[in-house]
Amino acid sequence: MNPTHVHLMITHLPIFASALGLLVLIYGIWQQSTSTKIAAYGLFVIGSIGAGIAYLTGEEAEETVEHLAGIARSTIHTHEEAAMYALVSMIFLGLASIVGIYSIWKSMPAENKISNVMILLAIVCFSIVARVGYLGGQIRHSEVNPNNIELQKIDTDDESDKENK
Repeated sequence: MNPTHVHLMITHLPIFASALGLLVLIYGIWQQSTSTKIAAYGLFVIGSIGAGIAYLTGEEAEETVEHLAGIARSTIHTHEEAAMYALVSMIFLGLASIVGIYSIWKSMPAENKISNVMILLAIVCFSIVARVGYLGGQIRHSEVNPNNIELQKIDTDDESDKENK
């Protein structure tokens, strides 16, 4: 297994960890369950670690695909720039989760406020990492890249013109 494989596998972790953690946190707040909130915070920490690994393996993945036919350098660059924002936001989410765990452990009065802020932070982080995933998918998945779909349509039209002649 090379860094490109690791990158492709691990990139989904921040997306799913932030989404699942958000749902678990909402449930924990609704049920007033500190252990459920801690589980949500743990998911956020795992997601932030995954974001770090995805970012660190991204350069190797770029080296693997940048010379392949049909790969637009601009698409890779857009994904790479967005990935930096995702990394920073997920690191912030992970660190804030550690603060959340600490506030529960110390039974701080602000623990409920921290949980509510964490919901907003998780929504923002999920939005960012989901966009990065979408941009990354455009690199090789023609079904999510509008430019590639247009190219495929042109190629298909050309082939049908040849068959009609």
